[in-house]
Amino acid sequence: MLASRRDLLRLTMLAATTTLGMQPTKVLAADKVRIGVLKFGTVSWELDTLKHHRFDAANGIEAEIVYFAGEDATNVALLAGEIDVIVSDWLWVSRQRSLGDDLTLVPYSSAVGAIMVKEDSSIKTIGDLQGKKIGVAGGSLDKSWLLIQGLAARDHGMDLPSSSEVVFGAPPLLSEKAMQGELDAVLNFWHFCARLEANGFRRLVSAEEAAKALGASGPVSALGYVFHDKWADENPVAAMGFVKASAAAKQLLATSDAEWQRLAPLMRAEGRELETLRTRYREGIPTRRPAEDEADAAKLYRVLADLGGEKLVGEAREMAPGTFWPKLTQ
Repeated sequence: MLASRRDLLRLTMLAATTTLGMQPTKVLAADKVRIGVLKFGTVSWELDTLKHHRFDAANGIEAEIVYFAGEDATNVALLAGEIDVIVSDWLWVSRQRSLGDDLTLVPYSSAVGAIMVKEDSSIKTIGDLQGKKIGVAGGSLDKSWLLIQGLAARDHGMDLPSSSEVVFGAPPLLSEKAMQGELDAVLNFWHFCARLEANGFRRLVSAEEAAKALGASGPVSALGYVFHDKWADENPVAAMGFVKASAAAKQLLATSDAEWQRLAPLMRAEGRELETLRTRYREGIPTRRPAEDEADAAKLYRVLADLGGEKLVGEAREMAPGTFWPKLTQ
């Protein structure tokens, strides 16, 4: 049964690569790491820094960046064994582990979205969202949206979806609608929020604030670098080398404004937008021990399981053991 599933995933991956005009890659040597990312995603900023400064070579690996058109394609590629690493969240990793896959993750970023309103908006608290038109990116089961719903229910006795007019849509479109005044508030991904912040918007409440209010002791990594336990066990130099190379890139991004100027064309940002993106990115660099991240993620998993139910987490009511890479949490 397992073999047939992997064969299906491989066929799906072959179709995806054909659609994108790519050729299927061959299995690479142990010191090479194939990372699947979205072409214009924020992960590419860190990976560009990693490659430009040869942090991969300095840590005994060769990072090969493979670009995809969508998140689903990266997930399929990882499950099929066509790439070694992707970026995803711990909810997805936990659900896959509950289904029998051996995925695990290393914290990548705690940067999360926020509900944004115009600087001069009369909306001052979550309670003021009653009856307002709210744009939400990521769909009805987006973690940030669920956490903010939980906070609204706890502090204001509000059921946000029923007390407000909620519009779901693509992040760029929602940002544009907010700028045009067609939305009273918008919950978007962190980098879209940063761009709005640089253009006359302010944060009403962030998903990080909601997470802390609902039990987290600090900023929880929303995303991580995800790979198979089996791959890491068979390629320990590659796995740990990539973790160290990522840390070196983050350290440079945390300290060097010049590096952000170099990245500006890739980011398509300048001036205040570039500065705000830099600030918010730096705030999202994980600084806590992975074990602390894991403990808080487990707490939030239970909250999200109650809010999102089986559609979000499947049948598992607890985060699966090993969701965070044990080599970093022990």
